[in-house]
Amino acid sequence: MDAPPSRSRLRRVAVALATVAALAWLASAGAVLWFASRDGAAPADAIVVLGAAQYRGRPSPVLRARLDHAVELYAQGLAPRLVLTGGMAEGDTASEAAVSRTYVLRAGVPDTALLLENEGRTTHQSLRAVAQLLEVRGLERVILVSDPFHLFRASVVARREGLAVHTSPTETGGAWARLVRQPTYFLAESVKAPAALIVEW
Repeated sequence: MDAPPSRSRLRRVAVALATVAALAWLASAGAVLWFASRDGAAPADAIVVLGAAQYRGRPSPVLRARLDHAVELYAQGLAPRLVLTGGMAEGDTASEAAVSRTYVLRAGVPDTALLLENEGRTTHQSLRAVAQLLEVRGLERVILVSDPFHLFRASVVARREGLAVHTSPTETGGAWARLVRQPTYFLAESVKAPAALIVEW
């Protein structure tokens, strides 16, 4: 009968696992900050606006910032289409994508330039549907627009779904100041991003 592993051996294994986990987290945290502080917008087939809350048909400040940034990129001619995403939360009477459509139409974007993904309630659900929408049109290169700390995870998910990705955060300046203001958001994304390789968030 084999002898049970010694306590010192178990301790070494635990330390090794903890070290690997810490290094993985540091790499992810660094990537979250890198994507948050860098605007990688470049010519693409479509600009994908990731959904956020809306209140009684009005975009929340977070969603409005994403839409304003996407409209600016569209006006620069970086892509001929906007893909608006986001389904309905409990109690909503309109999807995030539908509210976004109304907002960008008022901003001067023509309806012919819009594609809507109305069902997704998570980043993964929305980007999977976006990939399908674009695939049937022979398109794959996108600019992802979202909050700075969200973009690394969103890019991981989008690439997992077969999209070629550029990212463009709503704000690039002051990543460290944002870290001070939103430490919980940053920590959550630094954990969710590597997990997105195997878990659907």
